[in-house]
Amino acid sequence: MASLSLDKVSKIYGPRRQAGVLAVRDLTMRIDDGEIVGLLGSSGCGKTSTLRMIAGFESVTQGEIRIGDRRLNDLPPAQRGVAMAFEGYALYPPLRIEDNIAFGLLRARMPKAEVARKVADVARLLEIENILGSYPSTLSGGQQQRVSLARALVRGADLHLLDEPMSQLEPQLRAILRARIKDYLIEHKMTTVFVTHDQTEAIALADRIAIMEAGELQQLASPEDLKEKPANLFVASFVGEPPMNLFPAEVDSNNAIQVINRADEKAFSIDLDGAGDAAAQILHPGRKIHLGIRPHRIRVGPVGVNDGANAVARGMLLSNQWLGDQSHLGINVGGCFMIAVSDRDVALRTDEAVDVSLPFGALHVFDRDDERALLHGMSPAEA
Repeated sequence: MASLSLDKVSKIYGPRRQAGVLAVRDLTMRIDDGEIVGLLGSSGCGKTSTLRMIAGFESVTQGEIRIGDRRLNDLPPAQRGVAMAFEGYALYPPLRIEDNIAFGLLRARMPKAEVARKVADVARLLEIENILGSYPSTLSGGQQQRVSLARALVRGADLHLLDEPMSQLEPQLRAILRARIKDYLIEHKMTTVFVTHDQTEAIALADRIAIMEAGELQQLASPEDLKEKPANLFVASFVGEPPMNLFPAEVDSNNAIQVINRADEKAFSIDLDGAGDAAAQILHPGRKIHLGIRPHRIRVGPVGVNDGANAVARGMLLSNQWLGDQSHLGINVGGCFMIAVSDRDVALRTDEAVDVSLPFGALHVFDRDDERALLHGMSPAEA
């Protein structure tokens, strides 16, 4: 096992001397020995192309990929020390499931008794002991996916790559296996990169998550930092369910943020006198911004005594949905629509006037022009 580094890696698909399709642009990141990193993004963002370049199934147009001190760019897949679970499974049809899982171990001339033990362990982990004597053609998609995953996990590789490793599994089994696989990877100190479009899966498995969009790395950070310290407007809007509430705004000459609705009219204002020195230094009059707050940080209902730590606005409740474990409240505040989330059943009727409290410590501010983060909780964002 070793660290993985990508230095300004780009991938362009298409014939040479012609304008191709840029799938990955100047991707630079380092993954430490034993670390688990998820590549998360929408379809076509470049995450699978990145995984396939690391594995050697796609060439690198520019840049360099290394595992430890070894440069991988020109090495064939078999010489990279990489184990990969494919989204398309890629099982060997003539071989039984037991032999599919053991294939890499037997090629490495591991003693048969040790191979049998490893296969039994990973089959038990993924709950496929009862199909070890079957052939791939007789299995469901979910079973084939677990076999492909088992074949990758059982190998003693320098790096493990998992492409949508649990996309075909039913929700209950997926939740169980996520925890088991995370423990397995940690116990065996496996350096792992996995691709997913599922935020829950990324958060459950990864030590850090790389958010990608349009072929570019937007942010590589822990799940907590992605939610609480998003690097830019895209990350803020992409991470979280429901996503962050975001509103265009402008700082006026009276030291207040004027939030603008879709009709380009003033929706509500936030007096910055209680926001702290950092906000005063960054939010100078005339600055155009986006203001954000996570739905679970909004407080809805009678505010009572305002201690100065919250911005308060009056709104109208448009919807109140109880989802079994939380309430999602849709609120119109001066023509701006926002979602608030509560962990209790909220006894409020639609079309009822409500007070909306926005804690200064929960507000995020992004520059309107370049969309980078300026403030998190009214503290300066890291550059």
